[in-house]
Amino acid sequence: MKLPESLKFFYSTVTWTVRAGCVAHLIHEYVYEFTETRGESMLPTLQSQNDYVHALKKYRLGRDIDMGDCVVAIKPSDPDHRVCKRITGMPGDVILIDPSSSSELSNTPAEVIQHDGYNKYIVVPEGHVWCTGDNLCHSLDSRSYSVLPMGLITGKIVAANSMNKGFFSGWNFHWIENAFVEE
Repeated sequence: MKLPESLKFFYSTVTWTVRAGCVAHLIHEYVYEFTETRGESMLPTLQSQNDYVHALKKYRLGRDIDMGDCVVAIKPSDPDHRVCKRITGMPGDVILIDPSSSSELSNTPAEVIQHDGYNKYIVVPEGHVWCTGDNLCHSLDSRSYSVLPMGLITGKIVAANSMNKGFFSGWNFHWIENAFVEE
């Protein structure tokens, strides 16, 4: 039975659309991601809205990441959301959990004693990293959900575009540099 030309065209269009979708999915999952970020946790590195990051997937699962790299990861406390954070502790590092929790400026004397953030340390276990936002006072990060398993890292942020002035007024492209300075 011979198909009419209109069905051949429809069949061809559908098969090429499915193929293109599969290729796009593979690229997004294993090669490159361009995605919007929201929130104040990475100010001033990333804007609180209308910033789009370029993430390379060759770094997924924590491969070849270094201290100071910015990463996209699945949020450990909510697997339906992703976070953009900076790596501030690698496996084996000793981390002071949260000295701000003992600040007398923002806590009552009783809370200072209860939190005792100046005396709480953690050794980052193998296969995990410690992540924080660049804007610590507005960031939910490892200080709240503890160490991040490297298996939740989906990519390394290498650049960003700010669209605050609209799509056609300039891309405001900038590279995201590793901010770690070894002393």
